[in-house]
Amino acid sequence: MIRINKNESPIPALDNATLKNIIANSNFNFYPDEEYDAFIKSYADYYQLSPNQVSAANGSDEWIQKCMIALPDGPVLTLNPDFFMYTAYAHQINRPIHYVDAEDDYTFSLDKIKQSIQELKPAFFIMSVPHNPSGIQYPKSFLEEIANEMKAIGGYFIIDEAYLDFGDAYDIELQDHIIQMRTLSKAFAIAGLRVGIVISTEKTIQTLNRIAHPYPLNTLTLNIATEIFSNKELVHSLLTQQRQLSIQLRNIFEQHVSDVIHVIPSKTNFVLTYGDLAESLGQYIYDHGYLPRFYDEPNMQQTVRYSIATESELNELEKIVKEWRQEYDLSKRKIN
Repeated sequence: MIRINKNESPIPALDNATLKNIIANSNFNFYPDEEYDAFIKSYADYYQLSPNQVSAANGSDEWIQKCMIALPDGPVLTLNPDFFMYTAYAHQINRPIHYVDAEDDYTFSLDKIKQSIQELKPAFFIMSVPHNPSGIQYPKSFLEEIANEMKAIGGYFIIDEAYLDFGDAYDIELQDHIIQMRTLSKAFAIAGLRVGIVISTEKTIQTLNRIAHPYPLNTLTLNIATEIFSNKELVHSLLTQQRQLSIQLRNIFEQHVSDVIHVIPSKTNFVLTYGDLAESLGQYIYDHGYLPRFYDEPNMQQTVRYSIATESELNELEKIVKEWRQEYDLSKRKIN
């Protein structure tokens, strides 16, 4: 079964020879103080930030948890649907969490978000950009209005940019109440090593790091991550490949089934489909050896999400989708 249900990278970040060299030159007998500093510097340099504006932890999940613990008391506001771990970590520490529900087409109303902020006055508002699971990227102006609303009530705005490397880059002014959260699990292809990043002002980084572990990442993980970001050509090549696979995936569904199934335009490495026939196609794909993401949530009924795979696997997936479409067209002709 080819797994296309977890938005993982189908390609590795580094070749085996490079990995062997990193392992051979890693000092596992020492604590990774220098390795952590080296990674933070390489990441900050790549994105033209100050190291004081960047911190790393064991996956973006840990940063979600830290935000729940370290930020001021009060409820959390998020979108419904969005990344399910926001809810999981809120429940973990008994922090109240509230939601702004999606419209029927899985978009969100800015006016409803702003109204909810004004009424609830949350300690922080968190959303994924581009959005998971829809794949939609909301524009900078949309985010700035939310940031202004949160500043007005004295709360934080957390922008979960897990999929931003597949979408459109934007610049938002770093302020104490704005936290950008990122991961190396998706476009940078090291999900198994668990590297999460936050970017904010030095003041807010210090607030979050009040509960930081002494050594949040191990030596090998840090050395591999540093190797990636120390090589701009490698990063460019890796991101180019990931984006090409994402385009290939989108084209499969847009070209062959978008006239009979809703295919949401995606700025991520996945595609969300919905409608009366979405589950039929998803089950057909599953029966032919690919595992997409099916949903149990009431507001996600009749939706199926597909992640990228290798080029050859996507070529085979396209054949399967075309076969389903041919069978669907044949059945319609028989009915008519």
